[in-house]
Amino acid sequence: MNYVIEMLNIRKEFPGIVANDNITLQVKKGEIHALLGENGAGKSTLMNVLFGLYQPEKGEIRVNGKKVNITNPNIANDLGIGMVHQHFMLVNTFTVTENIILGNEPKKGFSVSIKDAEKQVKEISERYGLAVDPTAKVSDISVGMQQRVEILKTLYRGAEILIFDEPTAVLTPQEIKELIQILKTLIKEGKSIILITHKLKEIMEVCDRVTVIRKGEGIGTVDVANTNPNELASLMVGREVSFKTDKTTAKPKDDVLTITDLIVKDHRQVPMVNSLTLSVRSGEIVGIAGVDGNGQSELIEAITGLRKVASGTIKLNNKEITNKHPRKITETGVGHIPQDRHKHGLVLDFPIGENMVLQTYYKQPFSKIGVLNFKTIYDKAKNLIKEFDVRTPSTSTLARALSGGNQQKAIIGREVDRNPDLLIAAQPTRGLDVGAIEFIHSRLIEQRDNGKAVLLISFELDEIINVSDRIAVIYEGKIVDIVDPKQTTEQELGLLMAGSKRQKEGN
Repeated sequence: MNYVIEMLNIRKEFPGIVANDNITLQVKKGEIHALLGENGAGKSTLMNVLFGLYQPEKGEIRVNGKKVNITNPNIANDLGIGMVHQHFMLVNTFTVTENIILGNEPKKGFSVSIKDAEKQVKEISERYGLAVDPTAKVSDISVGMQQRVEILKTLYRGAEILIFDEPTAVLTPQEIKELIQILKTLIKEGKSIILITHKLKEIMEVCDRVTVIRKGEGIGTVDVANTNPNELASLMVGREVSFKTDKTTAKPKDDVLTITDLIVKDHRQVPMVNSLTLSVRSGEIVGIAGVDGNGQSELIEAITGLRKVASGTIKLNNKEITNKHPRKITETGVGHIPQDRHKHGLVLDFPIGENMVLQTYYKQPFSKIGVLNFKTIYDKAKNLIKEFDVRTPSTSTLARALSGGNQQKAIIGREVDRNPDLLIAAQPTRGLDVGAIEFIHSRLIEQRDNGKAVLLISFELDEIINVSDRIAVIYEGKIVDIVDPKQTTEQELGLLMAGSKRQKEGN
């Protein structure tokens, strides 16, 4: 068999944990090969071994049948292996071309020839249908475009085998469609692709074969043509997974959150939330559906006190919280699962144990007259970590060392444990596997069933339809319609999100 990549019996250990336990991965030329596993299963670790960022304790790697020793990423590049990381490695103040040639600059005499490089970048971009402007500044382009710059970077260096680490985690549905087209073009041009993912829909749509990893061990490789999402989910998690969210009919009571004629401006003083009115009652989940950039972020920041409100009011249980200090709002009874867990959810260089009390560390029993009681803090963290199935070697492991899904479970545990009257969940399952998604959905519904109000903001329409009791569609900073999830479809929501009016009954 002609394999472009063979990773045979790879073992990778970190202090206190075996991340890869004798895993074998074999990739054929010209295929899209998925690497599937839960958050923290060891997928990224395995690919970091292939890319030379980690050295394995055991096992061997072959490229095109030849045994190789990849001790750093430069060797991987020389062997034709390129990696598009989940968190992009770009310099925001540089142009697209400057980022692509960084460390590999074409010289004319003693100076760098930017013009030649721009021409080359343009040619590669057109050949693969990437449509990137070589002269644009990275800080001015969308996340989807930044990802294309990362792809171009690998192609510019002559990559034949491309590793994509969770490439759709940060993209809008439209950008995901475009990326799938790009992957297909790369394969047509003779490249081979390894796709780290846990999105079963994408595997079924675009991959040829899939290798499943569970808790650091290889479970096996299957042909996508001979499998289905349910089988893949069971292989990945080790049990049956339900894709439908079980919940009883909501029994909403009084208004908990009342927003009236809210106007919130961005840094350019443009109103991003534009005379928005919305209420969320106790005992219901209200989902906000909308294309990214229609005021969702500004709305959440206004409710949580992270952004000033220009006009209008926000009330919690009939008490005004407009423009109050974030801590005051939190103490009034608002919980916040932020959309950017790294920026706003965790202090990455603190132990996970200390992250579990970020909202309450200044109160008793965690501190007394300004002195922290670490024993109480870590005891509390242990209980939450167990209850919310946060997989970590210990409570003193740094937050940044945990996988994305486990970081997310930690934040949700911290916020839910405070039992807030209003829980704001922004993209709560972004980048998570089916097992973690199922767990988080059940926790949101549990909050609802305990008589709390939940505001869910998500770009995943199936999540909005599945979990919400009412769906508020946001377009250009306004709620344009409120629909019943049982009576709507993804198509209808898509049209409303694009600004078209709903056909009322009898029209």
